[in-house]
Amino acid sequence: MSNAKVVLEPAFQGAGHKPGTEIWRIEDFKPVALPKSDYGKFYCGDSYIVLQTTCKGGAYIFDIHFWIGKDSSQDEAGTAAIKTVELDSMLGGRAVQHREPQCYESDKFLSYFKPCIIPMEGGFASGFKKPEVDKFEVRLYICKGKRAIRVKEVPFARSSLNHDDVFILDTENKIYQFNGANSNIQERAKALEVIQHLKEKYHDGVCAVAIVDDGKLQAESDSGEFWVLFGGFAPIGKKTISDDDVVLETTAPKLFSITNGQLKLEDTALTKSVLENTKCFLLDCGAELFVWVGRVTQVEERKAASAAVEKFIIKENRPKTARITQVIQGYENHTFKSKFESWPVSTTAGSASTEEGRVKVTAMLKQKGVDVKGITKTSAPVNDEVPPLLDGGGKLEVWCVNGSVKTALPKEELGKFYSGDCYVVLYTYHSADKKEEFYLTYWIGKNSVQEDQEAVFQIANTTWNSLKGRPVLGRIYQGKEPPQFVALFQPMVILKGGTSSGYKKFVEEKGLKDETYCADGVALIRISGTAVHNNKTLQVDAVPTSLSSTDCFVLQTKNSMFLWNGNSSSFEQQQWAAKVAEFLKTGVAVKHCKEGTESSIFWSSIGGKQSYTSKSAAPDAVIREPHLYTFSLRNGKLEVTEVFNFSQDDLLTEDTMILDTHGEVFVWMGQCVETKEKQKAFDIGQKYVQHAVAFEGISPDVPLYKVNEGNEPCFFRTYFSWDNTRSVIHGNSFEKKLSVLFGMRSEGGNKGASGDGGPTQRASALAALSSALNTSSQGKQSDERPTSSSGDSEHTQRASAMAALSSSLNTSSKPQGSQRAAAVAALSNVLTAEGSHSPRHSRRSSPTADAEKTELAPASPHQLETGSEEVRTEPDVSQEQTANENGGQTTFSYERLISKSTDPVSGIDYKRRETYLVDSEFETVFGMTREEFYGQPRWKQELQKKKADLF
Repeated sequence: MSNAKVVLEPAFQGAGHKPGTEIWRIEDFKPVALPKSDYGKFYCGDSYIVLQTTCKGGAYIFDIHFWIGKDSSQDEAGTAAIKTVELDSMLGGRAVQHREPQCYESDKFLSYFKPCIIPMEGGFASGFKKPEVDKFEVRLYICKGKRAIRVKEVPFARSSLNHDDVFILDTENKIYQFNGANSNIQERAKALEVIQHLKEKYHDGVCAVAIVDDGKLQAESDSGEFWVLFGGFAPIGKKTISDDDVVLETTAPKLFSITNGQLKLEDTALTKSVLENTKCFLLDCGAELFVWVGRVTQVEERKAASAAVEKFIIKENRPKTARITQVIQGYENHTFKSKFESWPVSTTAGSASTEEGRVKVTAMLKQKGVDVKGITKTSAPVNDEVPPLLDGGGKLEVWCVNGSVKTALPKEELGKFYSGDCYVVLYTYHSADKKEEFYLTYWIGKNSVQEDQEAVFQIANTTWNSLKGRPVLGRIYQGKEPPQFVALFQPMVILKGGTSSGYKKFVEEKGLKDETYCADGVALIRISGTAVHNNKTLQVDAVPTSLSSTDCFVLQTKNSMFLWNGNSSSFEQQQWAAKVAEFLKTGVAVKHCKEGTESSIFWSSIGGKQSYTSKSAAPDAVIREPHLYTFSLRNGKLEVTEVFNFSQDDLLTEDTMILDTHGEVFVWMGQCVETKEKQKAFDIGQKYVQHAVAFEGISPDVPLYKVNEGNEPCFFRTYFSWDNTRSVIHGNSFEKKLSVLFGMRSEGGNKGASGDGGPTQRASALAALSSALNTSSQGKQSDERPTSSSGDSEHTQRASAMAALSSSLNTSSKPQGSQRAAAVAALSNVLTAEGSHSPRHSRRSSPTADAEKTELAPASPHQLETGSEEVRTEPDVSQEQTANENGGQTTFSYERLISKSTDPVSGIDYKRRETYLVDSEFETVFGMTREEFYGQPRWKQELQKKKADLF
């Protein structure tokens, strides 16, 4: 923007240079950066600006929120709004801006501060009224929200309670949850997360918790104690309607143009073409308002538009719940675009943003001394790692569909697909815990007839029902096969033509040529895959122009078979080509020929020698930002609501959810979803795909899966920090979360202290250690916590654990590497917990200090998760080896660890470069602590490592 230098705000210097959250408080009408230790603390008398920076497709995406405390002055709130516009202009004028009034914050804003924010009284102008340190103040809160929790303090009085909401009473020695008789099950479950938060923040992780159900006295001690605090039991009144309960319905959008701060209604159809890049517009949807800003508008125009919208809200007497979002032309979010009748998908803006993002990344890397020559011209990074695949050794069955009849393929034909046919594929295998799993899909050839497509769905659905809904059921179109499907076949070959009577009839009626494999005596097969998960092999037209120097080909004729290797093909491709030739061999000799050594028979078989391409197709980036949605169907229209910064906790057992990874779409159904609704899963998924094609640009042929809770496959779980033990807990959302809170299972992973006392935490870690060292049950680790005798000394427990570890490692039947690493991590967790004063003040030791504690410590200094999808094996290179090759040093500078370093370090595990950073530089590079980094799903870790050149 041309005005960026004019409105330069010193406090915003360096803002948005790395992914993460940045916060400023308005003090004396100026933004002042908050220290990270104060993130999540909001005072009712203040206004704040919150910048969230994320990396998407090589570009930085910005969301700016200005939070207005209920006691904040209008001048402060106005300053926050103006400074938000200035910050946006400094970031290139492409951020999405959000107005966040206290108690009415957006789900996206609240997702940055999970599980909740609890605004405190006071503020900068009033000198921050803080409670006395040594005096605990009893507080009563009301909790609302099924996923994003809104917590509000209410007067500590019986009159604040009602039958419709969930309340938390926080006392010095016990936290009570009061569930109104008519309260929502999911709000009850989320309130338990708030209790855990309060327990850790104000009680050092140790205090009693009690649940009080409205109308159920039964002389329970907890219930009696609760009512005594309110002066004894007495009936509570009905809920009174307040501003908090006024929720506007979404109305038909109305579009206003904004000129010189004046609004004018535009009486026209809502299409993208109506929006002019020289103006600002207001889109009024009732419950939500959007300000659209043209790219060439000036900063002063944008400020005037923001002020005009504030006046509009007052004039229209809109409640505080009305939400305002400002978007810039070319960077409109999903919700805004979905309000229009049409919104053409364009790659222009995306390409520009990607290039702009690469330029910014280049500048950052230059500051760190990285050689960035040519970096802005390279394509998006590709994930070369093998994605999560199904366990091998299972039973594979494939049926070809011919009308309503399915015919099983013989073993020697498994992997051969005809583009004119449809198939049902069932793979039965056993997971690590010996549980029988099913992967059920139906494959639709691009030239198959409608009759077969309808029949294959019915047959697959009948099979799914016969297996009581346990399999993941997928719909897969030709050309969009996901890795886990391809990996089942060694190799997978897609041939022209078809065998079903419907296809043959269609070809005959249309007078088309029968292209079925070798029907005319010649077939050309292209092999471009390099591994088990991408070895798709396709029959192409048998002409010279189909050849490519970057691929391998199999040419089948009546009398011979040629194996042709392009000069730029890889060794892996050549291996797959040999497999394909063996798979298709019909008794004729295979002749090998390299590009440039072809015989005249080879060329004559495909119509004579001609020129062909020597360039390879640009690969797509495999890692993409996934999105989780809830949905509702109103008047036949699908309305989707995004769950931001999602986790496994957001998969509520009463709901149906949609996970869109861009490469695949999953419809997830909780155990408590009605059977009739489960049968509609594909209808829901298809409506979403149609919606996402129009507004998100995904392929209409994207693989679509339906997944039942408790039967999630590995390639679904990889998008979460997954806790396998949840599948053994049954009941509604509240009952499941209650089991977690009262210690029936570990909270799973790395969300900080569980809130249990020290002995329970140690007992849990020792149980994990004992299980890992149990050679009779290798590979299976129990998450049940043993009962620890109060008389057991801490030193005895630690000594026993170390003795068990030493004994196991000295036996001939040592546990596997991953088990040993997990055991050491569990023990490390015990030792770390014992060395800290409280869960709130725990400190991480450096990798060097960890090495001094035990020679068995893994090279990664972060604690490995037990019972989780994120468990990592020991590094390929030991710390001892690293130290030996580097004069005893085990941590190194960022400049030496990056892949393009001019002074690289030897003797390290190059797949895990980030583990050798010191804590301070780790936080500088990634913008978060190690615990936060390793608490993310693996795909996020790998993406961030690529961006930092540590991959």
